[in-house]
Amino acid sequence: MAGDPEDGMLSWDESVFRDEHVFEIDYVPETFRHRETQLESLKYALRPAARGSRPLNTVVRGPPGTGKTTAVQKLFSELRTRTEVRTVRVNCQVDSTRYAVFSRVFEGIFDYEPPSSGISFKKLFGQIADRLVEAEEVLVVALDDVNYLFYENEASDALYSLLRAHEAHAGAKVGVICVSSDLSLSVIDELDSRVQSVFRPEEVYFPTYDVDEIVDILRERADRGFHDGVLDAPELDRVAELTAESGDLRVGIDLLRRAGLNAEMRASRTISVDDVEEAYDKSKYVHLSRSLRGLSESETALVEVLAEHDGEQAGSVYEAFHDRTDLGYTRYSEIVNKLDQLGLVETEYAEVDGRGRSRSISLEYDPEAVLERIE
Repeated sequence: MAGDPEDGMLSWDESVFRDEHVFEIDYVPETFRHRETQLESLKYALRPAARGSRPLNTVVRGPPGTGKTTAVQKLFSELRTRTEVRTVRVNCQVDSTRYAVFSRVFEGIFDYEPPSSGISFKKLFGQIADRLVEAEEVLVVALDDVNYLFYENEASDALYSLLRAHEAHAGAKVGVICVSSDLSLSVIDELDSRVQSVFRPEEVYFPTYDVDEIVDILRERADRGFHDGVLDAPELDRVAELTAESGDLRVGIDLLRRAGLNAEMRASRTISVDDVEEAYDKSKYVHLSRSLRGLSESETALVEVLAEHDGEQAGSVYEAFHDRTDLGYTRYSEIVNKLDQLGLVETEYAEVDGRGRSRSISLEYDPEAVLERIE
């Protein structure tokens, strides 16, 4: 096909995609491969909810792009078929305070958002718990990317309120799934002692996919998303190799989509290795783009300053940040720590003559790539 210039070319109204939607990051596949053990562990923890009892709390850990969110979404979809179970998934990258978490829970229960102001947390919490008791429903809350609650020092308060709901409101049944992609974060150890005493979670670990598993998963995604003959084995194998290097399946999914778009730009019916290599220059930054989207205005300002002052002394970076935001050193240091936890920067302490220990800060990504994704 590729050797025939006419047969190998797309007409203006044709596409290599059968269904481009399957290459979106939030797409939940019908079949979920190579996570059978993890799914069974989660089902074990959630099974009491299907019987009207409080489920076991769970901590789900693993590197980014290893299927944690998809597993939760698949099981929540099954649980929603039962009228006695209410499931709510909270994206803590977006909702990173206790009040924001409970606002999402309120919305999940009542199907509308609570007022943006004028309602106290106590009243919000009370309405949620009263509804659960009245409807005799079990609530399961998934705190997806719970690490963001820890970065904002909100995790203990949010979990304490969820786990103690039955004490303030007799009959309230709430279970929690904490999903974390930060392997350096020990969820239990970082919680207050008052929370540790009631939070005895099951632990489920999602390891990085190996190359064969990646090929298997991406082949099925490609079969659903592309027309027949668009992606051959050598090109799929190269996508899998690049995905394995990144350790993040989302890179491979994005890479398939971008490679398909590159083929269309050439009006080609087939994806070439060159299409894949060119697409990888952008797909490899999937994690960077996702992390940047979750930053506040002041956090983004510091990332910009670091990109613009790459390689300069830490003092110069702080001065530029202060000039741009008018924020003091304490807040600057807090933001640096959060960016470090997110893997956006690397910090290192070193002895400086006459000044004692000084912290150097450097971006983990190419400054141009960072600035391009901020804009």
